[in-house]
Amino acid sequence: MLTGPLPTSLLNNLRRERTRQWAADLALWAMLSGFVLLKGYPDGGHSPWSVVLGVGLIGVAVLLCRAWPLVSLGIAVALSATVSAELFTVSYTMALVVFGYLSGRRAPRARPALHTFAGITTAGLVLSSVADDGLWSWFTFLTTLLFAVVVPWLVGRYVRQYAELVGAGWQLADRMEREQRAIADRERLRERSRIAGDMHDSLGHDLALIAVQAAALEVDPALGDRQQTAAGEVRQAAADATARLRDIIGVLRADGEAAPVSPAGESVAALVERAADSGVEVTLTESGPRAPLAPMTDRAVHRVAQEALTNAAKHAPGARVAVRLVRDEESVTVAVLNSRPREGSPPTLPSGGTGLVGLDERVRLAGGTLAHGPAADGGFEVSARLPLAVRHPPVPAAGPEAPTSAKELNRARQRVRRGLRQAIVAPVAAVAVLGVLMFAFDLYAKSRSVLDREQFDRLRIGDTRDRTRTLLPGYSVDGRPEGVGPEPAGADTCAYYRTEKYEATPLYRLCFKDGRLTDKAVVVDVDNEENRPASSR
Repeated sequence: MLTGPLPTSLLNNLRRERTRQWAADLALWAMLSGFVLLKGYPDGGHSPWSVVLGVGLIGVAVLLCRAWPLVSLGIAVALSATVSAELFTVSYTMALVVFGYLSGRRAPRARPALHTFAGITTAGLVLSSVADDGLWSWFTFLTTLLFAVVVPWLVGRYVRQYAELVGAGWQLADRMEREQRAIADRERLRERSRIAGDMHDSLGHDLALIAVQAAALEVDPALGDRQQTAAGEVRQAAADATARLRDIIGVLRADGEAAPVSPAGESVAALVERAADSGVEVTLTESGPRAPLAPMTDRAVHRVAQEALTNAAKHAPGARVAVRLVRDEESVTVAVLNSRPREGSPPTLPSGGTGLVGLDERVRLAGGTLAHGPAADGGFEVSARLPLAVRHPPVPAAGPEAPTSAKELNRARQRVRRGLRQAIVAPVAAVAVLGVLMFAFDLYAKSRSVLDREQFDRLRIGDTRDRTRTLLPGYSVDGRPEGVGPEPAGADTCAYYRTEKYEATPLYRLCFKDGRLTDKAVVVDVDNEENRPASSR
């Protein structure tokens, strides 16, 4: 956490960024206010106070849009709805488009926007009912909401997800670079571990044999006291060198690697011969076909024999050691058994306790199994069975919760594809649903806008609107149909009703003035038939 003053360059960047934001918001407010002023007074029909209020609220919406974009969208919808219940206005439609897009671009989640759209839809239905404009007005409201708000919101949502995909790509690229550096560091540590293994296996083995030879010279009666003392010093020096080597190996193996690479080029027979030359009483027994082994299996067999001989020289000096190498058609078995140490043997050399652990890992990686433990005669036995053809153990798969770069990038791509599908499919589906609703309502309105001839004849010129409403159907034809003659002069309003359910004409026309019926007629398309008065006018 920063406690001191911010650097000057960072402060300058913050100031420039804030200045750019303020300039962009001011330009947006000026553009949207221009549409409000286009329909302002005196020719647009809006009062001065409504224009001032509209420009001011547009400014508030722009000011809040970065932090609360859905609030800004709600302000634009409310302003447009006060002008027209159908929501489509010259003054505020562009504000709906802009704030719809910015809501999708800036809002982090989609659910609040969906709730907002549902609330606007419900409010539009209530507004249409209060204004007594009917469902056709609400359908127009939904159409405007869909194309002026929802579609821009989907586009903004897609742009946001695409930007997140690009950002995720750069983050993943940076992460991959760090992972590559980490892999290189691990490889260097692994190589240090291999070097440590070579030092332990080669030098440790040789130092153990030197100590065995020195111990034999130390008790050789043919030598004088001075020579025996020198041999004892050599044995002690070998022991001290082994201890120091173990400490160094512990540092080099700090990363936990316990399966070093064994020196190649030496057979088990040569290893046994070298141990015998050093004074170890060792024998080798081989049986089975002398088929060549796989390199990894051959090194594992060598390592088992080498580690077992080294342990026998360390912990059972003077004991007899028997090495058995048995081959069959599928596997090779190597076993090293040492007897109980002789009484009066020199002290054992120190041990780090990691030799058998590393040996078990080496055998497992070669596809074999290792066994070790005390023998029945008080000695110790180490044996390993390995396949002729290396069968690597299965590598455990990463758990389902472990995130990887590929999975994260795939999820980001799926979000972008889903956003693109929504930007295309959602408007098409909404238009289809709206079209079905409008078609169904149109059929319903046609069936409920038929006026019986008997009811038409009962209407009298001069009847009040309340009396005529009791004789009329629930719906009328939406607006004056095309092709019919002009309406009577002086009428305030005229309503049209069907004579047949699915026929466009002829129609019944009722005109009112000052709340009373002033004209009733049967009208037809003037292209086919002239207007004719009703029989009872």
